[in-house]
Amino acid sequence: MPEYLSPGVYVEEFEIGAKPIEGVGTSTAGFLGETERGPTEPRLITGWLQFQRVYGGHFVQEKVSPYLPYCVEGFFSNGGARCYVARVVGAGPDEEKAKKAGLKLDNNSLTITAVGEGTWGNRVGIKVGKGTFNDDEKNPLFRLRVYYWKTGDVEGDPEKADESADLIEDFDDLSVESTSDDYFENKVNGISNLIIITKEADDSGVLPEGPTDVTPLAGGVDGKLPLDADDYKREDTDLPGQRLGLTALHAIDEVAILYAPNADSINGLANALIKSCEKLKDRFAIIDAIRGESNKDNLKPRDGYETMYAAFYYPWIKVYDSITKLYKPIPPGGHVAGIYARSDIERGVHKAPANEKVRGVKELEFQITKGEQDILNPRGVNCIRFFPGRGIRVWGARTLSSNTLWKYINVRRLFIFIEESIEEGTQWVVFEPNDQKLWARVKQTITQFLTRVWRDGALMGSTPEEAFFVKCDRTTMTQDDIDNGRLICIIGIAPVKPAEFVIFRIAQWQGGSAVTE
Repeated sequence: MPEYLSPGVYVEEFEIGAKPIEGVGTSTAGFLGETERGPTEPRLITGWLQFQRVYGGHFVQEKVSPYLPYCVEGFFSNGGARCYVARVVGAGPDEEKAKKAGLKLDNNSLTITAVGEGTWGNRVGIKVGKGTFNDDEKNPLFRLRVYYWKTGDVEGDPEKADESADLIEDFDDLSVESTSDDYFENKVNGISNLIIITKEADDSGVLPEGPTDVTPLAGGVDGKLPLDADDYKREDTDLPGQRLGLTALHAIDEVAILYAPNADSINGLANALIKSCEKLKDRFAIIDAIRGESNKDNLKPRDGYETMYAAFYYPWIKVYDSITKLYKPIPPGGHVAGIYARSDIERGVHKAPANEKVRGVKELEFQITKGEQDILNPRGVNCIRFFPGRGIRVWGARTLSSNTLWKYINVRRLFIFIEESIEEGTQWVVFEPNDQKLWARVKQTITQFLTRVWRDGALMGSTPEEAFFVKCDRTTMTQDDIDNGRLICIIGIAPVKPAEFVIFRIAQWQGGSAVTE
């Protein structure tokens, strides 16, 4: 009880009743794959234009998978709003490892490096000059111009570089004084999408004098290509502040949809995505079929991926390619992830992400007939089909689980939403006195949250009592549980299931009184 040491009037605040549980987000995606350029630490991206600024656009490179930019573009065009992108690079032994390009500025110990590994950094050019408001005695300032070319060599002539570069960044009036508001680290690092500038221990403290011509960074290496599953997983970086690839996405709690384009074609990658979801239990994976798989007998994804935390989509889709000016086949998962997000935002996570139009798609790699889907649907293959007058639509909503309780995507994702919301919303319970008062507050807290979920249409039943139950009392825990610090609450919910088969039974009727049976 509180301690009182001197006479007086004391006013105290205390809490009674339930605490509100805020529902967690379900529409943030985590993308894993290769890009034209950019950092390898995951970045939050909120639009296609931002992705282009940070990672570049569509690209062509030998032995590199080009699909991620198309998939991210499809995610946003289909209603996605937020995603984390983890750029993947070669991560083998040191002699095969991807490296960043760099350059040391003249007359100083300032070093400029590309924001991420790869040969793309060798196409970054640097030019240094006097700042616009430079005063060599009172306020020495310098100007840093950064150029980038998607292809080709760096143009050394500044006038030619200004005309030919695909991207130019201009940082004027930079100071070498760490106490200045114009200190170079504050105005460049984290703002530039191309470079990072750092000061070495033996820095002279004077303004850099060059290069005065556009000079390329050097030493950028792509590493071993093509990439394998270990390059995607990056288990070698599982340390705070150093995590990359799938290991980095593990640590981002906001990710609810996990996707790597064409994962099924890289041995072990699809299983790594699924294991990540099964371990964390707060996200759901999307897996693509392999390109060109026209033999439907080969499509048996449950044989290799029996799980309730992933869904499988077929066939590939064709989108407009800004490079070739033709329609290019790409994996459908990015567009499907956008549909997940759109359905969650507009209707809720309880709505199956199916019978939804796929935006930005010209045609399908293969046309799927009803007879073919009759075979594929029970196997857990979610087909994307074309319907005359209705366009291209996702026409399946099944997980890769053979357990009939978890065969629908929306049921699994609804449970993920409810479980994570309750977990995060009841952290206040830990170390509270474990007695009847606490049990009543916990029950009331969860009941109010589930009532709101039921009112949103996510649970069956005409009343809350039919939709769910919450028990937290002496019947759910023994004295031994209480003595060992365990509070056990049992929750049951009745999720809505999608109307996958809509059946209208019609018969001839001769008139007369209405049929009541």
